[in-house]
Amino acid sequence: MAFKPKTMTVRVLERPEANELARIEAFVAAASEGTAFHRPAWVLSVSRACGHEWRYLLAEDGDGMLQGILPLNLIHSALFGRALVSSGFAVGGGILANNDQAIQLLADEAWHFAERHCFPSVELRGGPVPDRHWQHVDGVYAGFVKPLAEDDESQLLDIPRKQRAEVRKGLKNELTVHVGTQPEDREDHYAVYAESVRNLGTPVFPKALFDEVLDGFGEHADILTVLHEGHPVASVLSIYHQQAVMPYWGGGTWDARRLRANDIMYYALMNHARERGCTSFDFGRSKIGTGAFSFKKNWGFEPQPLSYGTRTIAGEEARDVNPMSPKYRAQVALWQRLPLPVANRLGPMIAKGLG
Repeated sequence: MAFKPKTMTVRVLERPEANELARIEAFVAAASEGTAFHRPAWVLSVSRACGHEWRYLLAEDGDGMLQGILPLNLIHSALFGRALVSSGFAVGGGILANNDQAIQLLADEAWHFAERHCFPSVELRGGPVPDRHWQHVDGVYAGFVKPLAEDDESQLLDIPRKQRAEVRKGLKNELTVHVGTQPEDREDHYAVYAESVRNLGTPVFPKALFDEVLDGFGEHADILTVLHEGHPVASVLSIYHQQAVMPYWGGGTWDARRLRANDIMYYALMNHARERGCTSFDFGRSKIGTGAFSFKKNWGFEPQPLSYGTRTIAGEEARDVNPMSPKYRAQVALWQRLPLPVANRLGPMIAKGLG
């Protein structure tokens, strides 16, 4: 008897139905490749904070069982264009599926949705990328993940010698560490992060995005802040998923480098995450050849190449929202010179269109 593939269909979820979101949450939790960016907490937080609509594409077999999902944020920006993004403001969150049939159906439906709603491009951030019609983006980004050590001292000794020396210097600077999600923690984090990204020449995200993610993830997200003489000098908002911690939005003030506050921040987070029951540290992605890429290697993390996928309508180029792109060099230089209050007022209006 000839083999017949199982019947599979894809449907679109566009309203936050509790039962459906619970099914998605369970599917992500059970998948080894599932990430925090596949979770409804992320997708809905982006929508609420930045005003972008969301959709989930759900691949189901003949029995109605989930075989794959694709979260989408519908990004609209006068500056950066329109795109379907999986997932918005994330470094992961592409197709998550149990089989090749589901992967292809989800990719096809994403493109059909884009055509119906006049989106010139679709971006898949991580996960499998179908060969047909899709462009593989390789050799641009790398991820960094490493197991946590057994205790604080072992964690310190696990850091390569030169970087370990920086941590030891920081430990002598009478810095204090606080972890929480209360209003004061959020205010301190946003103030430090906003200054940090202004100094890098990029607009800061809306504060509402951080608040929504913290509220949406609940006990699976927190803020760790390093203080010097009671003043915050470094801070990071981290997400916890499948026994891994990911420091996602972090930065430091001008004083942070002198005080080695960023070094203390990451070392303290490693120890804090282990106390929470985490077994690995996900340093996120960095563009190959950048300072962030080198910094993570200095901590003893080995880069793992990441592959993304894009598809655009004929004659169009995929949108470029990378601040490291040469086309933004002048804008970055200008932004670095802006007074912080001005950057903090204008930044969220621009950044929410990046997706």
